[in-house]
Order: sequence, then structure tokens, then C-alpha cells
Amino acid sequence: MLFHVSDTPIASFDGDITLIFIANGNLEEAQDAELLKKVGFKAEQDEVVHLIEKQRLYVGISSLDPDSLRSASATAIRSVCCKSIYKHLAVAPLNSLNEYYMHAICEGILLGNYTFTRYKSKPIVSNLEKVSIFLEDCDKTTKDIIKNAIDNATILANATNFSRDIVNTTPDDCYPKIMAQIATKLCEDSNLECNILGIKELEKQNMNALLAVARASRHEPYVIHLKHKPANPKCVITLVGKGLTYDSGGLSLKPSASMVTMKSDKSGASAVLGIMKAIGEMDLPVEVHGFIGAVENMIGGDAYKPDDVLYAKNGKTIEVRNTDAEGRLVLADVLAYAQQEVNADYIYDFATLTGACVVALGAYTIGIMGNSDAPKTLLKNASKISGEMVTELHFNRFLKKLIKSEIADISNVASSPHGGAITAGLFLSEFINEENKDKWTHLDIAGPAFVEHTWAENPHGGSGAGVRLMVNLLQNLAK
Repeated sequence: MLFHVSDTPIASFDGDITLIFIANGNLEEAQDAELLKKVGFKAEQDEVVHLIEKQRLYVGISSLDPDSLRSASATAIRSVCCKSIYKHLAVAPLNSLNEYYMHAICEGILLGNYTFTRYKSKPIVSNLEKVSIFLEDCDKTTKDIIKNAIDNATILANATNFSRDIVNTTPDDCYPKIMAQIATKLCEDSNLECNILGIKELEKQNMNALLAVARASRHEPYVIHLKHKPANPKCVITLVGKGLTYDSGGLSLKPSASMVTMKSDKSGASAVLGIMKAIGEMDLPVEVHGFIGAVENMIGGDAYKPDDVLYAKNGKTIEVRNTDAEGRLVLADVLAYAQQEVNADYIYDFATLTGACVVALGAYTIGIMGNSDAPKTLLKNASKISGEMVTELHFNRFLKKLIKSEIADISNVASSPHGGAITAGLFLSEFINEENKDKWTHLDIAGPAFVEHTWAENPHGGSGAGVRLMVNLLQNLAK
């Protein structure tokens, strides 16, 4: 999709349809005020009216802010573009000119225009090819700032949609080897570097917890290391993604209903791939390393079992009490490997780790956990701009007692089902080196990563959770 910035009057627009935002129910200034009142349009947040004969699309926003504009843009585009032949859209000028507003509008348009049609025999796709952004009273400097914001939004939204595609792809079409191929292709198309460890290298690295999870699958596991290494970076960041391309639960087999949507268990890895894609295109002056543990958790005669004791890469022993708590075993080894390979200023891991996090926070919020305020504060600040919501879940010494094992160093599940998101985070903290304890934060994205209905700028299915959040954080560090 091509975005064009115009400082000519919108009356000169000769395209198909014009998108107009109405804030706070203020219909009086609308060109079609009387008609809008007649059809009962209240201009509430995300409320849409399409005046076909006027070639105008009105959408309400609760206030003039990026979150409202992003959601309204996505909802408006979704309401017409997949059902029409419209190719050229105009965005009417806002009362207040701001690059953050324009970024949110363009991001919303691209995110709302997303559809996943790979498995449709007769896919319905959007015909939208061009969006003209009309500005009023705009000097050259402001116009350049707006253009830059639009370019940034395009990269970020495309990276999010790239991540969504990976999440939505079925396990038979996206298994560990395919994830390695995606990473390799990503490097061919950008200035990223890539190193991939196969099963022999993983054995040499003593990643026995990860290897145990992968044992019963016909698909061999891989650990992927993507690198963005600019000259004179301002800081070094490590990202780690859980890449369970499918999770049956292993011998602790999931109920059949719970297995549906488990293609989404690779959302953490997909987020890391999307982030690295955006960073490579933006070429930020921040060194970023993305690590992915790509594994499939299946059942079979060679499956790892409850009661097994695994020897993790960092030397700690893990009592397996539930083979469906496999993501933390994969992350344990990949976190240890990432710390071995890179001396980072901050470490963030992304994982659809626990249903308990969804119970605690609902389906739309990322849970963040760690030992230090500094990396969590960076996430909270990025959340305010990115439109992705985060909430902190606090560690405490009483919950830590629940993952104690009588026969090994640690158990892979807690002795109580309560506080499950936090005990999973506490488990991961055992695989963070002492010198890195205050650099690390865990992001449980189980809620927003995959939702089976449309919400705001997010579609049914994979949302690309974490991509916009982390890229905003990295952009803040690059300033």
C-alpha cells in the first residue's frame, strides 16, 4: 500500500472514498451533520457510518489521541475495504496536526487492512492500493516530519503483519525447520546476520531441557540467533522468543479443545522475527540480538515424561512434573545460551507461557515480570505510544517456594495452581545469571497473542503481540 502526503485542499481529491474522524460526538462541524443525525450516528469510539452516495466514511473517536485514532482507523478500513472495490482512500485533515496522530492513523489502516487468506480457496482481499493523507497549513518541515512518521508506521505495521502470518500458519506448514528458513530469508532481505544451531550443535551446547521437549517430534529442533550489529551502537539488547510450533502438551496431553489454536504457541518467536525485521529496515543505532528456540512438543515412545529429571544448559537440574509446562524448559536453555553469546544491557523474553496470565489480566494485556524496575519501566513507557498494554506482576518469596523440588534443583511446575504466571516467571529467573538479574524482564504474551475475535486494530487470530511494543522501546533507546 502506498501512502501519499498532500498539502493541497481535500476538495481536490479525485479518488474513491474519504475517511473523516469525528471526536467527542461533535457532529456540528461535519459536512453531512444533518444526514449523520438522521441515521443515528453518535460518533462513539469506533462507530462507523459509510455514506455511499457521498463517498465519505465517518468514524467516531472518544478523544484525539493515538490509541483512539489507531483503533478507529483499523475499524473503518475493516468495515469497507474488504467488501468493496475502493482503491484510493483519502484521510481528511485533523483539527490538530501531530506526527504521533499520523503515525497511529497509518498504522491502524495497515493493521486493519490485514487478512490471512492462505487457506481460503476463494480469498476476499482488500483492493486498497493508495492512501492520501491531506494536511492543512503545513510547512515543509512539518510535512517532512509527517512523512517520516508515516514511513516508520509502515515498517512497524508490516513487521507486525509479518509476525501475524507466521503465527497463523498451521503446524504442518510451519515447523522448526521452516522457522529457521524464515529467519534465513529475513537475513537475505536485510542487513541482519543469522546463525542457526541444529541438533548436533544443541547437544554440544548441553541444551538438554530443550532437546527433551523436542524428542518425540519428527521435526528436529533449532535455535536461531539473529543479529543487528550497527557501528557504534548506543546499547546492546537481547531478545528471546519461545517458538513452540505446536504444543500437544506431550504426555501430559492437553484436552482436545485446548489443543486448538496451539499453532499460536510460536507467538514469542514470531514476535522476535517481526521485531528483527523492523529493526533491520529502520537500521537503528542499537545492537539487537534475537534468539529463538524452535521446537515441537509431541507424544510418542521417545517422549520425555513426568518424573524425569533434566540437566539444563546452566547445570541446574529440573524435575518434570508436567510435560505441558514445556515452554519454560525451552526458554531456560535458550536464555542460558543467549547470555553465553552476548553481554547485553537488557534482556527481554517473549512467550505465550501461561493460561494463568490470561486469567489474571484478560485477553488483551501483556504480563511483565522481573527483578528490577529499570527494564520494566522502559516497557511501560513504550506501551504508552505503541498501543500495546502491559501490566506488572510482582515476584515474591512466598510464591518462589512453590517451585521447590525435593529431588532436583527446581520443579517445572508449582505445587499450587494459584499465581501460575508468576511462578513460571520465577522459574525462568533461575536461568538468568547473577550479573544479569537486574537486566532481564519476562513478557507473558499469552493473552493478546492470539484471540479468536476482532479487537481494535487486531484481527481474529495472531496479533503480532510484542512487535510494536519492543520496537518503540528500541527507538526510545536509540534517541
